Amino acid sequence: MLKNIKQSILILEDDEDLSDGICLSLESPGFCFTCCKTISEAKNALELAKFDLLILDISLPDGSGLDFCKEIRRTSLVPVVLLTAKDMELDIVIGLECGADDYITKPFSLMVLRARIRALLRRNDNFQKTGYQNEIFCFHFDTMDFYKNGRAIELSKTEQRILYTLVSNAGQILTRELLLERVWPDGTEYVEDNALSVGIRRLRDKLEDTPSKPEYIKTVYGKGYIWEKF
Repeated sequence: MLKNIKQSILILEDDEDLSDGICLSLESPGFCFTCCKTISEAKNALELAKFDLLILDISLPDGSGLDFCKEIRRTSLVPVVLLTAKDMELDIVIGLECGADDYITKPFSLMVLRARIRALLRRNDNFQKTGYQNEIFCFHFDTMDFYKNGRAIELSKTEQRILYTLVSNAGQILTRELLLERVWPDGTEYVEDNALSVGIRRLRDKLEDTPSKPEYIKTVYGKGYIWEKF
C-alpha cells in the first residue's frame, strides 16, 4: 500500500536551471517536488508539509545549506543530500558532520544523482514511513510512537536519535564516534563524555527485559554498539 504513496522531495537550489534539471531527472509517478530558491522559502515549505528527502545546495542567497542542515537535524531525521561545487575532502567531512546522509559535488551526472537519491530513499523508506517492527518492538520514527509488546514507551529526543541510528543500521557495529556525530550533529565538542553512555543506558532500561544483560542494544567492547538482529 505504501508503494502507491508519492514521496515528497524538497529541492533547495538557487540555480533554477539546475533545479529544473533535477526535477526532470527524478521525474516519476512516485515523486512530487517542491522547489525553493532560498532558506526562508524552504523553512516555510517545511512548516506546511512533510518531506521524504531534502536536496540542499550549500551556497544560498540567504545563508549556508550546512547551517540549515544542522538546524533541520535538531528536530528531524529526514534524509538530506547536500549539493556543492566544492570537492575538498574537508568540505565533505563538514557536510556529513552536519548530519547530511549524502554529499554530491558539482558538476555531477543527473543519472548518478538519480541513482543515489533512489538508493537513499529505499534505504530510509522503512524508517521514515513504516518504522521498525518485529515480534516485540514497533517503532514509528515519523510520529515518534514507540511500543514494546504493545505497550507505549516514552523516549527523549536523544534516545530517539540513538535508537534510530542503531536500528537503521541493524546488525552493524557503530563506533562511539559515529553515534556521537549522528546524535549530536551540532558538534560533539559541547557534549559531555558520558552523554552517549547515559543515553544507551536509559534506552536499555526502557527496552531490555534485563538491562544489565542486553539482548538488543549490545556493546562490542573496543568497537562500539550494535542493534542485534533477530
